[in-house]
Amino acid sequence: MLDTTSRSRSLPLDRFRVNRWRRGVVALSREKASEGAADRILRRFGLAIGIAGVIAAVVELPEIADQSRFVPVRWTVVEVVLAFGLFPVLAIVSVGMSRRMIQRVAGAAAVSFLAAMAVVPLAYAVPDAEGAASVWLYRVLALGVLAAVLAWRPPLAVAYLVVGAAFSALANLVVRETTALALLGDFARAAGLSALFLWCVIYARAAAARVDRESAIESSRAAAVAGAAARERERARFAALIHDAVLSTLLDASRAGTESPVLRRQAERTLEQLDECRVAGYEPDRLDAQSAIGFLRSAVHEVNPGIRFTTRRWPGFDDLHLPVDAASTIAAALAEAVRNSLRHATVAGREVRRTVTVTISAGGIRVVFRDDGAGFDLSEVPVDRLGISVSILGRMRQLAGGAGFVESEPGEGTTVTLVWGGNG
Repeated sequence: MLDTTSRSRSLPLDRFRVNRWRRGVVALSREKASEGAADRILRRFGLAIGIAGVIAAVVELPEIADQSRFVPVRWTVVEVVLAFGLFPVLAIVSVGMSRRMIQRVAGAAAVSFLAAMAVVPLAYAVPDAEGAASVWLYRVLALGVLAAVLAWRPPLAVAYLVVGAAFSALANLVVRETTALALLGDFARAAGLSALFLWCVIYARAAAARVDRESAIESSRAAAVAGAAARERERARFAALIHDAVLSTLLDASRAGTESPVLRRQAERTLEQLDECRVAGYEPDRLDAQSAIGFLRSAVHEVNPGIRFTTRRWPGFDDLHLPVDAASTIAAALAEAVRNSLRHATVAGREVRRTVTVTISAGGIRVVFRDDGAGFDLSEVPVDRLGISVSILGRMRQLAGGAGFVESEPGEGTTVTLVWGGNG
C-alpha cells in the first residue's frame, strides 16, 4: 500500500515535469523562430563549428600522440586545451544563448587557437623533430579562422587568416628543417584552404543579412498597404452609413408632414449607428505582432542599419492589435532616440554598442533602446532641447495607452523605454 501510494503521488509530479519541459522546448523553438535570418545562421554556424572542433580533436589524436614524443607532456596538454578547449563551449552556447554570447565565445576560441600556435616554439626544444612532417596545428587552422569570422567583421577575420597562416608556417619551421620556398608553400596552402571556408561563411552571413533587410522592407510595405486598405474600407463603410441611414432619414423627415413613430425609430437607430462608428471597437487598421515588429525594425534601420534589433515574444500571450497611428508614433519616438544616440553618445577611442529590444506580451508592446555611450545628466538637459521632452516623451504622452521613460547617467549610457498597452 505504501509503495502504491508513493508511486501514485509521484506520477502526477513526473507528468507535470515532463509537460513543463515540453512547454519549455516549444517556447524556445518559437522564440528562435522569431529570430532574424542573420541570428539563425549565426547560431547554426556556431553549433556546426563547435562540433567540428570536437571532431577535429578526436581525428588529430593519433598525430598529437605521435608528436608528443618530442615535447614534454605538459606542453602537449597546454596546446590541445588552447586549440580545442573552447569549441565544445561554442557548440553549447549556440543552442540557446544570445547572439553576443555566441560571438564572444567564438572570439575567445579564435584567440586561444593563436595562443596554441604561439606555444609551439616553447614546446619543441629540438628544432628538427625527427619524423614530424608538419606540426598538427597546421592542419586545423581553418577552425580558428571559422571562429574568427563568426566573432568579428570580415576585415578582422581576413587579418586573422593572414596572421594564422603565418603562425602555422613558422610553427612548421620550428618543428622541422625547411627552406624559404617550402615555408612560402606552407603559408600559401594554409591561407588558401582557410580562405575557402572564410568566404563561404562571409557569403552566407551576408545573404542572411540581405534576407532580414528585405523582410523588414516587405513588412513595412505590407503594414502600409494594410493600413491604406483598412482606411479605404472604413471610408466606404462610413459613406454607406451616410447614404443608407442619415440621408434616408433626412429625406423621410422632409416628406413627413406629421410626427411618425417609424421615422422616430429610424432616427434613433441612425444616431446609434453614428455613435457606434465613433466609439465602437472596430479595428480596421491594426498591426499584428509580426507586422509591428517589421514596422519598427524598418524605422530603426532607416536611421542606422548597423543597430542590433532583437525581439521577445511569449507564446500564447503575444496577440497584438497595434493601431497604425500608434505604431507610427512609437516608430517616430524610437527613431528620434536612435538619432540622439548617434549625435551625442559617441565615446572617443571605442565603439558604442546600440541595441533595440521589442517585447510583445498580453496585448501590449515594450520597446527598449540602449546604448553604452557617454550618457548624460537628465537634470542638466536645457529646456530648449526638444529631442527628449517633445519628440520622445511628448509623443508617447499624447498616445492613448502609451508612455515613455529615459534613464541615463554620465559615462553609463542611456536607456529609452517606450510602452503601449491595448487597454490604455
